Amino acid sequence: MNKKQTGPISAFADAGLVKTVDHLSQEIRELYLSDSVPWVIGYSGGKDSTAIVQLIWNALSELPEGQRAKTVHIISTDTLVENPIVSGWVTHSLDVMKEAATKQKLPFIPHRLTPTVHDSFWVNLIGRGYPAPRHKFRWCTERLKINPSNAFINSIVRQSREAILVLGTRKAESSIRSRVMTALEKHRVRDRLSPNASLPGTLVYTPIENWSNDDVWLFLMQVKNPWGYNNKDLLSMYQGASPDGECPLVVDSSTPSCGDSRFGCWVCTLVDKDKSMSAMIQNDTEKEWMLPLLELRNALDLKDDRPLRDFRRMNGAVQLMGDGRFIPGPYIQNVREDWLRRLLQAQAHIRKNGPANVRDIELITIDELQEIRRLWVVEKHEFEDSLPKIYNEVIKEAYPGRPLDDSQPLGADDLAVLRELCGKDTLHFEMIREMLDVERRLRMRSRRAGLYESLEGAVRRHFYTDEKDAANRATTVASAYAMASKGDVAASSQLGEGIITATNCEDAES
Repeated sequence: MNKKQTGPISAFADAGLVKTVDHLSQEIRELYLSDSVPWVIGYSGGKDSTAIVQLIWNALSELPEGQRAKTVHIISTDTLVENPIVSGWVTHSLDVMKEAATKQKLPFIPHRLTPTVHDSFWVNLIGRGYPAPRHKFRWCTERLKINPSNAFINSIVRQSREAILVLGTRKAESSIRSRVMTALEKHRVRDRLSPNASLPGTLVYTPIENWSNDDVWLFLMQVKNPWGYNNKDLLSMYQGASPDGECPLVVDSSTPSCGDSRFGCWVCTLVDKDKSMSAMIQNDTEKEWMLPLLELRNALDLKDDRPLRDFRRMNGAVQLMGDGRFIPGPYIQNVREDWLRRLLQAQAHIRKNGPANVRDIELITIDELQEIRRLWVVEKHEFEDSLPKIYNEVIKEAYPGRPLDDSQPLGADDLAVLRELCGKDTLHFEMIREMLDVERRLRMRSRRAGLYESLEGAVRRHFYTDEKDAANRATTVASAYAMASKGDVAASSQLGEGIITATNCEDAES
């Protein structure tokens, strides 16, 4: 009696590895030569994307040099918060690819893409105060991964009107992936090329879509890497990132994790635990230098982070949920300062105790620090300008960023006096601080248009006595809106009432 097939059928079952790869290589060459549309290969450094680059590299190397005229871009998106082990692996592999492609006279051009400074993880979390990502507020993926790659692909489309995106996605990765890929097959405009709804002018080619997990590893272990990397080292890295030493890691966040392991951004709070980094530390004592990263990631992953966050939203609005609790806003000032301090401490620890290849590691770049400083001082009116001081305290060096070229309305001593006068009344300290900053910034302009509106905005954000007062007012306003929507005139007039303000912290009333 035959045993029932429980796993995916091997793509090599009928013809074997060699003939299957030969057939696929011929298909690649025919597609490559069929038009002048440039190719873009998505490369993450993992097994699937490595197999894709290797397949296309070997196929095109069989063409006469004169026919290798069409550029093939290899793009890898570094989120700047990737696991340092993999980030180093990928960055070095791109350098090796570039050198090998030049020597072998092949049309490959590797690109390391990164998010803009404004979109980076730390600028948003530490600078703007965005909370650690959650499934209901997954602000990171688009900024860190999708935007950089889409911007590059769109630039190719603008130049050439079209691009072919080559991906290592496979149906065997998950049932959802299989359904999506199968549905797209019905809309193929050319053999093996599917449309991409999010990228106009782009067609998608997935050469190994029918390969199983074992097929990928068999190919990588049996076929020599053409740009000089050792695929056995890749396998070892996968094994080291799994508690049982068997389940492969995944470096592309758009791809489902394998088994119980996940590999990608070391700060990721979209998973319960960073099992891959934990396993790497557990399996190799030489990787214990990554422990501060794991500790910081776990500190970010709080089940209830409300005590760390403002009761007001980013725009200053106060909103309540159905149970009367606040919809929390960004991290408050001292919490953002603490995240920066802990990040710099982790960087200092790794530089001191890590191996030679991470002695110059930058967990946060100077450009990111400069943008965080600007956000704190200019947009959040925190003119204490605490970032250079924190940097000096932790790194034991003067802050190397450029000056803000911005005189402050109060010096450190004056600000300390203001804070002392306000005592525990943080809300009104923040209001006076913002109003002083707004007035100073507009004082230098020839036209002071918007001054009163900006001052009123500062008052509206901070005029509450405390959080309880804010909750009561939010409830009152919500009730008034509900009544006004039913035509209640008294409620409508209540919504139109102004705010009474005072001139100092101690007797400010609302």
